[in-house]
Amino acid sequence: MIDTQRLPDAYRPAADCLRGRVVMITGAGQGLGRAAALACAAHGAQVVLHGKRQKKLDAVYDEIVAAGGPEPVIFPLDLAKANDGDFQSMAAAIAGQLGRLDGLVHCAVQVDQLRPLDDETVERWLAVLRVNLVAAAALNRACRPLLQASPSASVVATIETHALAPSAFWGSFALSKQALLSLVAVQAHEWRVLDNLRINALLPGPVASPQRNRTHPAEDASSLPGPEAIASGYLYLLDPAGMAASGRLLDMTQAPAASGTGSATGTR
Repeated sequence: MIDTQRLPDAYRPAADCLRGRVVMITGAGQGLGRAAALACAAHGAQVVLHGKRQKKLDAVYDEIVAAGGPEPVIFPLDLAKANDGDFQSMAAAIAGQLGRLDGLVHCAVQVDQLRPLDDETVERWLAVLRVNLVAAAALNRACRPLLQASPSASVVATIETHALAPSAFWGSFALSKQALLSLVAVQAHEWRVLDNLRINALLPGPVASPQRNRTHPAEDASSLPGPEAIASGYLYLLDPAGMAASGRLLDMTQAPAASGTGSATGTR
């Protein structure tokens, strides 16, 4: 069982806590990934924006530049089709263009309509597991040499409530996120000899996001916090002065009110 903790009430990220650092964020075109990217850039990081849709990544790029953040780098890649060579090429491109990588945030997600297990086809199982689990493991492996070279590197995996409490109709999605949490525990154990490299998971709880819209189409999204409310959790896990432990789950479902995160003010 992975240890769980909450965001410390006293945590307030310094305005330049990520200055000079390079952070890659998957699924950065919308939702939690976008909020994390904007928050990291606002605190000084040069952000590597990954996503499947170039247009959405361009929009986040423009937001960061307009706000005066370091110029981001865009790497579009469809994780549902990517292979080992693609992940290695992405890591090599980051090394060649930026020379370093200090953080890796897994926000990319595959989720469709909820359905019973009897309706889960092999193709659907493979598609969901490929994006939600296998891509994270493959990126960790491809980027490990770069991360290991950083004075203080952090990997963050975004999970979901049903990873902890699976229920009917959540099928492949819940199990993929449960497996992702196990990946964090296994990876933390394997990296325990590396004092400068840590990996943790973040549980955002319900937020108004495109993913939530697909699973709860009749819900009043105005009653939910936006993805920007979770940005302080990502900062805490990436900040060299933040979370020092590895192999933990940061539970943001009862997080203190966001303050000074410099993150987005809207959702997509």
